[in-house]
Amino acid sequence: MGPVNGLRPLIGVTTSEMREAVRADPLREADPQQREMALGMVYLLAIERAGGLPVVLPPLDRATIGPMLDRLDGLCLSGGPDLDPDTYGQPPHHLLGETERDLDSWELALAEEADARRLPTLGICRGAQAMNVARGGTLHQHVADVVGTTVDHRQLDLGRVPTHLVVVADETRLADISGAGELAVNSFHHQAVDRLGRDLHASAHATDGLVEAIEDVDGGGFFLGVQWHAEGLVDDARHCALFAELVTQAAAKSASATR
Repeated sequence: MGPVNGLRPLIGVTTSEMREAVRADPLREADPQQREMALGMVYLLAIERAGGLPVVLPPLDRATIGPMLDRLDGLCLSGGPDLDPDTYGQPPHHLLGETERDLDSWELALAEEADARRLPTLGICRGAQAMNVARGGTLHQHVADVVGTTVDHRQLDLGRVPTHLVVVADETRLADISGAGELAVNSFHHQAVDRLGRDLHASAHATDGLVEAIEDVDGGGFFLGVQWHAEGLVDDARHCALFAELVTQAAAKSASATR
């Protein structure tokens, strides 16, 4: 589906990474250094390439979530650092990375509200994990403890380089979009979906058994998360199709809202 009334569907993109501004030689003419949001342009370029108009969502007061979602046609939950295990009721693993508890709380509330509105949502890596936790699921905090190291889930190659295979299950939404069977993916994570959240099922697994994609069992909306960084693989039509489907579903939502 193309733009509605000449307008591209507006896709909100989260950033789960916050960092301190670091400049070796601060400019006197510049703004003072302060805490910043961080998000790779590759997410935004993937959505633009698929025909959507991306906008970055700042983690503000939770009261802003409703007004933000009122203006959006779709949502992409991006990758980022570890989720605080307190969000799913577990003590921290000794290899847990740095976390942002307040930001986690905001992003999970955003995911829950978007889900309640059936806003088309695509989760990438941490984003998929957040979708699972928002539905009451849990995470493996360090996948090597669970599946060993036969598959390298923390590759050193560039993001545009696929390094292992996943198997996409037949008769799933993901199979409809990207095709069933083996799919080569990249991998940059040490956490992953453990117990599936409410009304979710796994639609792809790595060859070591790790869950690599989740989706809503209802199938009436678009609520899909993938563990790999598909935004870095959009030159492959099977990965680009994920963003194209997000934009298509967002355009359909926009069209429905204007009737």
